[in-house]
Amino acid sequence: MVVSADLTAKHYKGDEGLEKFVIKGGRRLTGEVEISGAKNAAVAILPAVILSDEPCVLENVPDISDVSIIIRILYEMGADIKTIDKTTLRIDATGIKDAVVPYEMARHLRASYYFIGALLGKFHKARVALPGGCDLGARPMDQHIKAFQALGAECGIDHGMVDATADMLLGSQIYLDMVTVGATINAMLAAVRAKGLTIIENAAKEPHIVDLANFLNSMGADIMGAGTDVIKIKGVEYLGGTTYSIIPDQIEAGTFMIAAAATRGDVLIKNVIPKHLESITAKLEKIGVNVEEFDDSIRISVDGPLVKTSVKTMPHPGFPTDMQPQITTLLCLAEGTSIVTEGIWDNRFRYVNELRRMGADISVDGRVAVINGVGQLQGAPVKATDLRAGAALMIAGLAASGITEIEDIYHIERGYEDLDVKLRGLGADVVKKTTPGGTEVRKAIS
Repeated sequence: MVVSADLTAKHYKGDEGLEKFVIKGGRRLTGEVEISGAKNAAVAILPAVILSDEPCVLENVPDISDVSIIIRILYEMGADIKTIDKTTLRIDATGIKDAVVPYEMARHLRASYYFIGALLGKFHKARVALPGGCDLGARPMDQHIKAFQALGAECGIDHGMVDATADMLLGSQIYLDMVTVGATINAMLAAVRAKGLTIIENAAKEPHIVDLANFLNSMGADIMGAGTDVIKIKGVEYLGGTTYSIIPDQIEAGTFMIAAAATRGDVLIKNVIPKHLESITAKLEKIGVNVEEFDDSIRISVDGPLVKTSVKTMPHPGFPTDMQPQITTLLCLAEGTSIVTEGIWDNRFRYVNELRRMGADISVDGRVAVINGVGQLQGAPVKATDLRAGAALMIAGLAASGITEIEDIYHIERGYEDLDVKLRGLGADVVKKTTPGGTEVRKAIS
């Protein structure tokens, strides 16, 4: 099927507020669930296809709204995109000539800023609207711009657009003042076709950075050290086509791990890389959850009490910030008083007010939350305030007594493929309901 302009209508943010999840809680999750491709890897690898001088085939692509919007951007920029099956795309980006991503498309997701690095690397120019995404606090572009400037680009922000231009990109030493996934990825994208050697110091080490490096290397790039704090890139003149499978989503896997624990269930989570889950596994075991690791799957079960612990989010290999709302929800069900410290974002506790509506006892002071376990939550009407907060409310609803209705689920669908379908496969009572008028609005969008 050839991708058309209305491909992403079901995911487009104009649908916000029209759909909700209704959960009847209190059911143990049991059975098996398959994890989809990693959101955070896909949203970097898809723009990276622009750097290739030949078509590429991407496998294990998650069917989520962030990915759909990036596909839409690529299509409207001139890429030829065909869907081979639900999780496989063939993308020929050689038809892209205009290095501009307009505001109307970029505003829907944070990862749109990866187009700057990819377009700058390929065309030595980029004009991309400042990105949107979840409101988790200030996420400045200064480290991205520092990296581009080190490679020889001139950068500025004009009427909400980031402009980057260079006569030539030259390899350079780039020291990031803070560990940042976004700037690390953008520096890699811009440097991969620069002339000479680029060294990125204080680089982020997340699994999706390694996945992006592996993808670029499969096209003929020369990247060493991804997964460590020093990445070395020897620029190449040509990048060929490739067939590449995106890694499984560690955050989706972690979310199902905690959902299984919160419902005192017994779930085999398949298509995972257990090493990517080590920090999550370690905390769950401290809380009293049974974790069994296999080659490409992990089993979660609970046969005793859940107990308190302390959690601090940190860059990889520390506990991921994208799992903080979910584990905070689990700790509401544990015995004793737990402390969760958010080490990355300023606004990540906005969901706490929603959990309080369900009976949680949580106090927040800045980046620190103190959770007094209540043992049981009660169903209530709540709203997803961002992607991972929405996942946390899903977990709360599954574990709670009574009925929970979650609004603004477009946040959840940014990063989870068919979450309600997968949960029903594990025995959950969860349905998606559309408010009157939703169908007409979607038709208008497409």
